Amino acid sequence: MSPSRERLVVIGGDAAGMSAASQARRMRGPDELQIVAFERGHFSSYSACGIPYWVGGDVAEREELIARSPEEHRARGIDLRMRTEVTELDVEGGRVRARELDTGAEAWTSYDKLVIATGARPVRPRIPGIDAPGVHGVQTLDDGQALLDTLSATRGRRAVVVGAGYIGVEMAEALINRGYEVTVVNRGAEPMSTLDPDMGRLVHEAMTGLGITMVDDAEVTKILTGADGRVRAVATTSAEYPADVVVLGIGVRPETSLARAAGLPLGDHGGLLTDLAMRVRGHENIWSGGDCVEVLDLVSGRERHIALGTHANKHGQVIGTNAGGGYATFPGVVGTAVSKVCDLEIARTGLREKDARRAGLQFVTATISSTSRARYYPGAADMTVKMIAERRTGKLLGVQIVGREGAAKRVDVAAVALTAGMTVDRMTALDLGYAPPFSPVWDPVLVAARKAVTAVRAAG
Repeated sequence: MSPSRERLVVIGGDAAGMSAASQARRMRGPDELQIVAFERGHFSSYSACGIPYWVGGDVAEREELIARSPEEHRARGIDLRMRTEVTELDVEGGRVRARELDTGAEAWTSYDKLVIATGARPVRPRIPGIDAPGVHGVQTLDDGQALLDTLSATRGRRAVVVGAGYIGVEMAEALINRGYEVTVVNRGAEPMSTLDPDMGRLVHEAMTGLGITMVDDAEVTKILTGADGRVRAVATTSAEYPADVVVLGIGVRPETSLARAAGLPLGDHGGLLTDLAMRVRGHENIWSGGDCVEVLDLVSGRERHIALGTHANKHGQVIGTNAGGGYATFPGVVGTAVSKVCDLEIARTGLREKDARRAGLQFVTATISSTSRARYYPGAADMTVKMIAERRTGKLLGVQIVGREGAAKRVDVAAVALTAGMTVDRMTALDLGYAPPFSPVWDPVLVAARKAVTAVRAAG
């Protein structure tokens, strides 16, 4: 390596890591910056969010989820080393140790600048049988392929999904689409704990209507196996549920074991802490982004861990710009997320009631029922909108929407309002698009804002 050429090392070959590498390459050519990236899996730059739809058959081919192959990255001057896992990080020495998973060979690689984009890992409770054949987490493209291989080789058609968050709900739909009898075992009182329980109840009713067996307030205690060692049932404290395949949808945690061992700063949720430039706090030449970091919640003012591809790609752009010699920042998030189970759309942004309480905020709520289009226009579908506003000021704190056609993306209006710090009173005057095929004359979000204004005034 030329003495004048710097080396950027990237740990993680998916959204944040390869976005950072690609942006840094745009900023500086190969003669100025050598880029080495390590990825322990078989795939790079893919859509993990699309895995449930690939498993369910909505996406026909695995390759459709891959945005850029290793060969394409290499053609752009990035030395991407697949099936290579970084096992140790030496911050003082400015180097990482990596092991080739297929050969076992290990070597140290020095760096001038480092990007940590190690993602998140699925939660796997420490219970008997959790590692039995037929039990799957779904976090990476390799995980999705392993699940599909199991589904192809399994004769039975009974599936149990453990957990009812985004992954659990989406995987339940995928398995229903594949003709499985699906049982969802959930620790909470209602599915989708990212919603308030009253909104989660709407999701519960829709899932039950699809033929999914919902088991709420249940703790999985054991995965039971047959004589062949494969999964045969999921046991809770009160019952057993037969299973030919089990999918874990309990959630994810930041994968920060390397960072922890190296003494890098972690937050309350286990994610790396960074500044606005996505630089790891206290370390001038180390950046981090994606599912392994905590980010600022612009509504509560606190750090949160939110594992979403939208954030990861933005983090990567910011990191790559800064590592390439420019300057960019990532200001924070408002916690916007959408999902669906069959034709039911689920959306949320901002704070839930318990989030607002935890932040010490006094608030009011307003819940309304409306339709996606003018009621008289063919195809109008019901939706429920819940809005949370600060009691004293009327400042918008959060919105949740559950409904059918046109429900989910309406949350974007609320996300913009939250980012702008708008009050619900000001929201009622928003100039939103209207025509009977697209919206009632008063859009459901504005109807909820009007009701929230009334609640704020009633609270004094």
